[in-house]
Amino acid sequence: MELSNAESKVVYVRMRRRAVVRPKSVVTLGDVARLVTENHLQQRLKRLPLHLINEKDGNLLLIDMLQVVKAIREAEPGMIIETFGEPHVLLEISPAGEVKPRIVILVLAWLLLFFGSGMAMMNFHADVNMPAVQHRITQLVTGRTGSHPWLFQIPYSIGVGMGMLLFFNRLLRKRLNDEPNPLEVEMFMYQENVNHYVITEEYRKKHEDQAGNDGG
Repeated sequence: MELSNAESKVVYVRMRRRAVVRPKSVVTLGDVARLVTENHLQQRLKRLPLHLINEKDGNLLLIDMLQVVKAIREAEPGMIIETFGEPHVLLEISPAGEVKPRIVILVLAWLLLFFGSGMAMMNFHADVNMPAVQHRITQLVTGRTGSHPWLFQIPYSIGVGMGMLLFFNRLLRKRLNDEPNPLEVEMFMYQENVNHYVITEEYRKKHEDQAGNDGG
């Protein structure tokens, strides 16, 4: 069954939330959005240029839906454009074409968190006088004074470790289930706030540039 001419000239556009591009490269429609249309139109639209990265763009760049719609209408007059999802995409400009973890910073952060969490636990145990509590519990359980509380300390230490595994919902690289852990939720909220701030600033800069051009 062949599609009518009107149906074949419809393109469905969903903007990506974030993408990574190289410096001094040409940002195409395929880099910033997913397209659904006729195959020959889709391949042509994916190569449609939107912006040339330059030094003034910094390391973050905002491409909004109006810019995409304008480019499609100029390249394919009469095409019907149906948009879904985010009204903009945030581009991160990286020489490698992808965001790679910085090993040195990762190791330093891991050491800081490891020793910092260890000190926090030891300070907590010192504040609540945990050794005296463990000796007292051992005395109540065994009925003997002066006994070493290892019968209590061993399961307590195992319980702390198991509690951390359940809290972070991860064993090395393997998840215990699909539910995100509290740290991942906080990191997601932090990234969303950062994206919202950057997008707001980019819109403000664009508005100021347009106002300056109109005034000039």
